[in-house]
Amino acid sequence: MSRLPMIAFDQATGATADIYAKIKKSVGRVPNAYAALATHDPAALGAMLQADAALSAGTLSRQDQEIVKLVISEAAACDYCVAAHTMVGKLSGLSPEAMRAARAGEPTGDAKRDALVRFVRNIAHNPGTVSDEEYQAIVAAGYDARQLVDIALAVAVITFTNVFNRINDTDVDFPAVA
Repeated sequence: MSRLPMIAFDQATGATADIYAKIKKSVGRVPNAYAALATHDPAALGAMLQADAALSAGTLSRQDQEIVKLVISEAAACDYCVAAHTMVGKLSGLSPEAMRAARAGEPTGDAKRDALVRFVRNIAHNPGTVSDEEYQAIVAAGYDARQLVDIALAVAVITFTNVFNRINDTDVDFPAVA
């Protein structure tokens, strides 16, 4: 059970009600992670959603965005985000096999995507500056400077939700992932 209480959609008022309405209009429902964030700090959720909107308007494909989010979520052991982004990844056209392989750091069958997985796994597992070798590998795979900025933004956005969901132990309201 989630640690932080959540205001139900029909009981929300003020900034929480406003952000609930926007999320419901966009997604069709208010996922538990968003509800917990909106209950306790709607401005924080708003900032995260704005960053995600900037990412969506950026240069990474939706599939690459979901690969980054899955790799980081797997490294963080965030079952909530792994479940959520597996569902969104499927909607973006990623196969279950490619998502499982990316989460495990195994080949996906797409050389450019495999380079992205290696790069993001390196970021997740090796703190500090990205080595020249890692930088050259991701550039050689075809990722440009703007896409590298978007990769960093995707890592930042998902890291925030990973950390929050680990603090809250958010109840997973997406299909479970093996």
